[in-house]
Amino acid sequence: MMNGRNIQQPTLTRPSATLSRRMGEGRGEGALSNPHARMEKGENENREKAFRRHTEIVFLRSLSFLLFITVCFSSAAGTFPVLQPAAFAHHIERFNSMEDENVTNFISNADSWNWLKENIPLFECPDADVEEIYYFRWWSFRKHLVQTPNGFVFTEFLTPVNHAGAYNTISCATGFHIAEGRWLRNPEFVNDYIAFWLRGNHGKPQPHFHKFSSWFADAVYQCFLVNGDRKFVTRFLNDLIRDYETWETERQLPNGLFWQYDVRDGMEESISGSRRQKNIRPTINSYMFANARAISEIARLAGKEKLARTFDDKANRLQQLTHQTLWNPEANFFQVRLENGSFSNAREELGFIPWMFELPSPNWSVDTTIAWKQFTDPEGFAAPFGITTAERRHPQFRSHGVGTCEWDGAVWPFATSQTLNALANVLRDYNQTILSRRDYFDAFLTYVRSQHQNGKPYIGEYLDEVTGDWINGKNGRSRYYNHSTFADLLITGVVGLRPRADDVVEVWPLLPEDVWNWFCLDGVKYHGSTLTILWDKDGTRYHRGKGLSILCDGRIIARNECLQRLTGKLP
Repeated sequence: MMNGRNIQQPTLTRPSATLSRRMGEGRGEGALSNPHARMEKGENENREKAFRRHTEIVFLRSLSFLLFITVCFSSAAGTFPVLQPAAFAHHIERFNSMEDENVTNFISNADSWNWLKENIPLFECPDADVEEIYYFRWWSFRKHLVQTPNGFVFTEFLTPVNHAGAYNTISCATGFHIAEGRWLRNPEFVNDYIAFWLRGNHGKPQPHFHKFSSWFADAVYQCFLVNGDRKFVTRFLNDLIRDYETWETERQLPNGLFWQYDVRDGMEESISGSRRQKNIRPTINSYMFANARAISEIARLAGKEKLARTFDDKANRLQQLTHQTLWNPEANFFQVRLENGSFSNAREELGFIPWMFELPSPNWSVDTTIAWKQFTDPEGFAAPFGITTAERRHPQFRSHGVGTCEWDGAVWPFATSQTLNALANVLRDYNQTILSRRDYFDAFLTYVRSQHQNGKPYIGEYLDEVTGDWINGKNGRSRYYNHSTFADLLITGVVGLRPRADDVVEVWPLLPEDVWNWFCLDGVKYHGSTLTILWDKDGTRYHRGKGLSILCDGRIIARNECLQRLTGKLP
């Protein structure tokens, strides 16, 4: 069986014993003395030689075919020990037929399945919508891969936009592009993209790199945690240090915190923000904390302990200042500090971002996890079609108009991705009883259901929190908007693979115990090996035993009968 189809082995043709005997008849003395007999004998010998040559050719061709099939099967089995790629081709066929291909970059729709099955992990589960959106988001992500004279890049918009730089690139969602791209089996795509931003301008950073704040250094380190490529990540250590120092020059205040315009956070038209005031925002300060911590870890990989301690100090200082300055004890929330020194009077979704990087210290005198009470509150951030970007009780909620990229309440997948990453950390690494895995999964399913328009999968810029209607999708601008994550959320959140620097494979699913009886994530390239993570409640789906299993290169390295944290060691 290969790719779900039966491979029939060819029958090898050999001369029969009867035919051999017939070919040897008439070889007596009388036959040799007869000229006609001698002529017939010669013709028979020629026919026999020709038949043998034909038989040998058929045999060799058949053997070559069998070897080819064996190699292909072994390769497929090595990449996907459990699932068959052909079982998921129908998703791509549907996506290709949904609508016109308005822009074609490196991989066309026609070639998309061949590229995807060579590069992405396969996934199946009982929820048809979750499975469909998993493949849709990979199919959509592939559309943004652009080959340039200097390597590959990922775009945010498919169609050209005025605020983009070279090759229509935008730096706002680079962290998410790297987060998704790190799971591709071919590392060339994401490695080129990292190099593009840091060195793609004649050896220097792209001139539009700092047009938006980002957690770029952290994303680069998180990519290393998947591929284990120490040589690559340490090669860019000095570049990342220079980039951090540039941010300090451009945006750091005398008190040590960083300021940013809301539009340069990619969060314009917000309740707390401004395009002119130098407000101190939880966004950029969380990003710079994460970047400092990542640089310290990369420095240790390079054997530069003194440098690592320098950036540890930077991260620790930012952590302390963020606690002291941006936590509003009256609102029990991280909030924006306005240029005049006062707090913004709005709780906004950006107040959850510090947990995306585990900035809030569990050892701080204040239990900041109380902020997460707002997550499930209908007057807070809970809405029928997602997590709102501002609290719904605020008098300025959805007051800035429609269709101008407002961050005053509508649902943005960019922010949803940040918040779900943050919540995953809260559930695993903080001692709290406010939220559970069920809350995470419910929000994830809402995210899945929201990614539809006119009965078809869709991802755009932002959407109405009540109706689910997508906003700002005119003239194809927002189609397949590459500004958020999905595969990374499913892999690290729902399935629960937590990338690490050591040789321990850690899986901590946020899927509740009683929701799915089975799932399988197959063909995950991780530290040079191939991982499979499967959940089979009663063992009848995959016949690999009951419970949660981790396979490395097809062999089980850890198993747990419950859907709980599980660790195994790479061989």
